[in-house]
Amino acid sequence: MNVAYPFSAVVGLDDLKLALLLNAVSPRVGGVLVRGEKGTAKSTIVRALAAQLPAVDTVPGCRFACDPAAPDPSCPDGPHEPGGPAVRRPSALVELPVGASEDRLAGSLDVERALTEGVKAFEPGLLAAAHRGVLYVDEVNLLHDHLVDLLLDAAALGTCYVERESVSVRHAARFLLVGTMNPEEGELRPQLLDRFGLTVEVRASRDPKERAEVVRRRLAFEADPAAFAARWQDAETQLAERISAARERLAGTRLPDERLEQIAAVCAGFEVDGLRADLVTASAALAHAAWRGRDEVTDEDVRAAARLSLPHRRRRDPFDAPGLDESLLDELLDSTSPGDDPPPDGGGGGEPPSQRRDGGQGPAPSPDTGPEQSAGPEQDTGSEQGAASEQGAASERNAGSERDAGLERDAGPEQGAGLEQDGRHGGGGRVASVGVPHAVPLLEVPGVGEGAAGRRSRSRTARGRVTGARRPAAKVRDPHVVATLLAAAPRQRPRGRSGPGLVLRPDDLREAVREGREGNLVLFVVDASGSMAARRRMTTVKTAVLSLLLDAYQRRDKVGLVTFRGRTAELVLPPTSSVEAGAARLRSLPTGGRTPLAAGLARAAEVLRAERLRDPARRPLLVVVTDGRATAGGDVDRAAGLLAGTAGIVVDCEDGPVRLGLAGRLAARLGARLVPLGDLDGIVRAHRGRDGGKAA
Repeated sequence: MNVAYPFSAVVGLDDLKLALLLNAVSPRVGGVLVRGEKGTAKSTIVRALAAQLPAVDTVPGCRFACDPAAPDPSCPDGPHEPGGPAVRRPSALVELPVGASEDRLAGSLDVERALTEGVKAFEPGLLAAAHRGVLYVDEVNLLHDHLVDLLLDAAALGTCYVERESVSVRHAARFLLVGTMNPEEGELRPQLLDRFGLTVEVRASRDPKERAEVVRRRLAFEADPAAFAARWQDAETQLAERISAARERLAGTRLPDERLEQIAAVCAGFEVDGLRADLVTASAALAHAAWRGRDEVTDEDVRAAARLSLPHRRRRDPFDAPGLDESLLDELLDSTSPGDDPPPDGGGGGEPPSQRRDGGQGPAPSPDTGPEQSAGPEQDTGSEQGAASEQGAASERNAGSERDAGLERDAGPEQGAGLEQDGRHGGGGRVASVGVPHAVPLLEVPGVGEGAAGRRSRSRTARGRVTGARRPAAKVRDPHVVATLLAAAPRQRPRGRSGPGLVLRPDDLREAVREGREGNLVLFVVDASGSMAARRRMTTVKTAVLSLLLDAYQRRDKVGLVTFRGRTAELVLPPTSSVEAGAARLRSLPTGGRTPLAAGLARAAEVLRAERLRDPARRPLLVVVTDGRATAGGDVDRAAGLLAGTAGIVVDCEDGPVRLGLAGRLAARLGARLVPLGDLDGIVRAHRGRDGGKAA
């Protein structure tokens, strides 16, 4: 039997613990998105919480975990009589793998049997398995967008809908949704971020004592899991009882009008879009009050809820990092507080775990302490330093979010063109500022691919418009009904049809061929040599590349960045889905030195060759940004030959009254289109005019 690591034994992570517990008390909060670096116990703490949730009663034999007291009237295994027999089982913990299909997530209808046998056969998916439990999605930012949409729709509605060719099934799907992600691997779209109720950013403590305590407990658990869990059993039992008590108390917890107005004022003060933030903050404040043992929401509850519900809703563009200005939060709360809160007492006062000066450790769980302060066999040392470290890091991140994003919002044309000395790079490198990104036209790879779903180039996909029909190679998942009927119609007399309706056979079935859009690998090769260091030119180049990065984010591409200057070329950003990392690298890009153009092209060829082995279905698009000068060693013609067959564009950065046309010669060698830097609007027209057979 597998033994889960005890929730009460997890060191630190107070905000994450609180966010998970608020969702355990009230699933209406809408789930938790956990952002953080690898190795910070994100998965461990989620699995630990699932083990502490109260057991649930289910209808015997029901695959959808219906509650015997109030069964789902639309349950595919129903109908069930209310008040019937019950089977008690632990709350489910269901993990959604990154590579899961839509059928695996939502369930699948056997359309082949429906058409040929008239049988409505439904196989439940992971959403059904997670009903009344926990659905855990690791690396949620790597899921395809349509799966994330489906997942969040089910979480918001509490119902899963599955429809295939006019055959429809629905069932209840209420669960505690927890998603984790590493921002270095790419962000979720703001629309999807908004669908998560709460968000928490976690980082490993920089305090040596706390880090040592984490390792000490983990080694003890791995040496003897059963004995370690037994030592924490009392704290775990008290935690489970407190969750159950808070759930029962929640129905009687009141949200006074003045507190509701305070929540609305805070959300308006932070200029969040829409009203979901208000709804989530209100639900979280109610859950927090119930968790603290109160019957009415107070200022403390509103503050705790706002700290968790607003950070990810303040992003104004994709390069903004989620964060919250806590001084502004305090100011808004102070200006809208009715001023009649009762003082903290044994009935639920005290500060949230993340705000207490003792770092969240106490002798026993009570309404004014969180479960992380439960009495345990080992004292959690170093929490105060860890909490301070995490809060300081969060403040630094918030203050520098725009600075790190790779653009200076307040810089005008002259300011944005400025240069700074960069002492970190040799060769007298100078760093040009970046202007505000602008819209760019669509860049497409010619032909039709079969890559990952995205929004750039044409591709044969599982989702999109129907362009034809074909005989299925395996089990039919997406039947083309009209083509199936047309295939069966000429055979009705030999099959002995005598009444209405067609007689279908499995060999009549046809599946739909769909065409949608794919994401590509956009590899930027940027000339950072001295010839590009003119004051306005490099700022214009950086702004153009940043605009293309933003476009890549919106079109679900992977991006990479190769720069060349001096004597070598450097892979500044390996291919990644994190355009935020690309923006940060671009901002700090220095210029100066000679122009090793051949080295830059050769390095790009190496990167593309490695990516073809790693992800052969993702087609590349090469964007070379240069004035075409080559003043350092290497044969440009030979390097260009390494990129033969790769769809590409050369952005000509040469300016001035006298032009040498070197970028045009490079474009001819690469078989790419030439586009002047100041005429990006010509990209889409020029690129679409290419020979359709010239695909990567």
